[in-house]
Amino acid sequence: MAVAEPTPGCGVNDPAAPLFALSLLPYLLFLWWAWRSQRFPRLALLGFALTLLFVVITIAAALVAQVRYDAELANVDWLHGGAEAFLSLSNLILLLGFGGEQLLRADTKSNRSNDDSQDVPFDPSACRRLSP
Repeated sequence: MAVAEPTPGCGVNDPAAPLFALSLLPYLLFLWWAWRSQRFPRLALLGFALTLLFVVITIAAALVAQVRYDAELANVDWLHGGAEAFLSLSNLILLLGFGGEQLLRADTKSNRSNDDSQDVPFDPSACRRLSP
């Protein structure tokens, strides 16, 4: 198995690594808010959670690449491809959660109309004024 040469300046001692760790906090807060607010479809929430699991899998794959191959994750194709495939899966779940399930419906009666305005009732209280 061919492994590319390590990229200089990128690695475990990368100065941007703490920023990556800090970026998880806002995402965890978003996930907490999304679950509590109940404003998202459950499948979309699963997609967001799978995105966080993708991060965990990527970290594990990067450690394997570093320890076993002495290379960056991006230079070990099968590990990098596996991690990216999991990201694609979580993105697909997100897509299906935010309305993609309509593509999978067997109910042809609801698919006859091109007018989506009757799907969600209009709620004027949900509109906010943009200017003060």
